[in-house]
Amino acid sequence: MDGIQEVYEFLKRCGTYYLATVEGDKPRVRPFGTVDLFEGKLYIQTGKVKAVSKQLQANPKAEICACADGKWLRVAGKLIRDDRVEAKKHLLDNYPELQGMYSPEDDNTEVLYFTDATATFYSFTEPPRVVKF
Repeated sequence: MDGIQEVYEFLKRCGTYYLATVEGDKPRVRPFGTVDLFEGKLYIQTGKVKAVSKQLQANPKAEICACADGKWLRVAGKLIRDDRVEAKKHLLDNYPELQGMYSPEDDNTEVLYFTDATATFYSFTEPPRVVKF
């Protein structure tokens, strides 16, 4: 299994992960649950009206932290907006419960992909393992 696939599957298994952004000189962390692999990139989804979107447009550096089965994962990198309808549709097709609030064609739905990313898998019983994508 390649590294980005393993990161994706870990995040899917977790269900909820935590996304950290920066607002000025303050850290901001909130729970997220959307993750997608599209065209070989790891995507997340939010709404453009939300503060997290504004924070990422001002400073795209972000980090995810997720835990499952006694292990945890940190993914650090830049989140870049992809305004293509195809990218939005691909993610939303995997989350039918969001389709009442978001549409690939609306002006609010935002999908972002990681670039310059470093994912590190941790546990108390194994040395950390790093994947870059």
